[in-house]
Amino acid sequence: MPEAQRAVRASSFGSVADAYDRYRPSPPLEAVDWVLGSEVGVAADIGAGTGALTRQLARRAGRVIAVEPDERMLEVLARRSPDIPALRSWAESLPVRSGCLDAVTVSSAWHWMEPERTLAEVGRVLRPGGVFGVIWNGADRSEGWVGELLGPRDPSPGDRDLRSRHRFELPPGAPFTGVERTVLTWSMVMDRHQLVGLAGTYSSMITMAPDQRDQELARVQAMAASLAGDGVIELPMGCRCWRAVRA
Repeated sequence: MPEAQRAVRASSFGSVADAYDRYRPSPPLEAVDWVLGSEVGVAADIGAGTGALTRQLARRAGRVIAVEPDERMLEVLARRSPDIPALRSWAESLPVRSGCLDAVTVSSAWHWMEPERTLAEVGRVLRPGGVFGVIWNGADRSEGWVGELLGPRDPSPGDRDLRSRHRFELPPGAPFTGVERTVLTWSMVMDRHQLVGLAGTYSSMITMAPDQRDQELARVQAMAASLAGDGVIELPMGCRCWRAVRA
């Protein structure tokens, strides 16, 4: 995927910030517990979006800072969580002093970040022994009907250079211990309107041409109505977690 196209998709979520906040689920608390290991003093959630993980962190950390580059996403976060400091900045250039954080987290955003520069910044702001956690939380598309309902993650089969959302690796020389990994499975009960709302929050859908997007949402709506009718359905979810400790 060309860098310009990747940047457009990475910045597309702000145009649906309210829907993103409404339909995208928070990671399960078990994932936050696993990543942090224990209660921490000061944590930063980078690429925080509208604060789904940020609010979970606030239950376990003495103080939480949210860092997000899109002002539209930050507006929603600040409206929902006015007590959490929210800073507008990229993960590759964190506006906090060196060695001041006990934990840094990223949820469902690592694939939009430049890994080496972000890791260097995370290593700079974490104290020795601090935790870096990466979480990917989303619908389990390995279930056939889920993949059919929500459509492919990447609408362009030729795009193979977009980093996998399901992989996190430390490059040689990174100032962290070896990566630990776990996978949690859970489910969300959703009605057909929520299923359609969720489908509309993915960058592949947001960046479609309007006519194409309308057609795709109509397809999702028809399938969601067939699956859930006037009731609800359980959407299987997967939460993949990685954890590394600052050396």
